[in-house]
Amino acid sequence: MKVLHEELIPGGWHWSHVVKRGTALRLTDLEGGACAAIVLFNPLDTSERYNLPDTLKAQFTAKLTTGHALYSDMGRVLLSILEDEVGWHDPLGGLVDDARLESRYGVKNYQQYRNAFTRSGKRALLTEMARHELGVRDLTTPVNFFAKVVVDEAGRLLWSPQETKGRSVVLQAEMDVLVVIAATQHRLDPRPDWDPRAVKAELVESNVPAEANPAWAHSDQNKRGFHNAALYAL
Repeated sequence: MKVLHEELIPGGWHWSHVVKRGTALRLTDLEGGACAAIVLFNPLDTSERYNLPDTLKAQFTAKLTTGHALYSDMGRVLLSILEDEVGWHDPLGGLVDDARLESRYGVKNYQQYRNAFTRSGKRALLTEMARHELGVRDLTTPVNFFAKVVVDEAGRLLWSPQETKGRSVVLQAEMDVLVVIAATQHRLDPRPDWDPRAVKAELVESNVPAEANPAWAHSDQNKRGFHNAALYAL
C-alpha cells in the first residue's frame, strides 16, 4: 500500500482527518501498550456517527479484528478492517475521564508542565472534536484499538494483556469518514502511572472492492451495510 501521508500522534495527544472513500488508515503501535481511542463521523452530516450497538450485534461479536466492519447509526459501513496484526481491539471499555485521571494518577497542569501536562482520553477526544464544532453531546463510546478487554463470569470487564509493539491494523474507508483519534491510556490498563503511548497513523492507497473485502464475506448484514455506504456515495 502506497503511503500518502504519515502522522505521529504522541502519547496523550490527538489527531483527526477525513479519510476518503477508497483509501485506508493504517495504525501502528510503535512502543507497545498504546491505546488509540477512535470515534467516527460522517463529515457531511456529523449527526451520523459510529454506532457501537449496531456494530456488535450485526456481527455477533464483542471484539473487532480482520473481517469486521464499523457501522454508523444509519446502517452504513464507515470503516472495514482489512488487515490486523493484533487480533483483538476493544469496543467496550470506554475512556478515562478527568475525574478518574485525577483520582488515580494525579494531574500535571499546563502552567507548570507545559506540553507534558496530562489530559484524559475523554478530554483529548473532546479537544480534537471541537475543531470540527463537535462537543460532549456528540461523543460516543470509542473503539480502543490495540487494547484487549474480556468479560468474566460475573459480567465484569477485565484487562487482558497482549503483544502489540510494532503491530498494525488497516481500516479502509467505505465512505468519507471523519476519524478522531486520541493516543491515550485504556481505562482498565493496570500500569500504576499515567503513561499513554504514541501511535503512528498513515493514510494509504487501498480501494479494495467490496466483494474482495473480508468484511463483505462476514455476513449478509455486512453486505447490506456495504451496499448502503456505496449508495450514499453515488
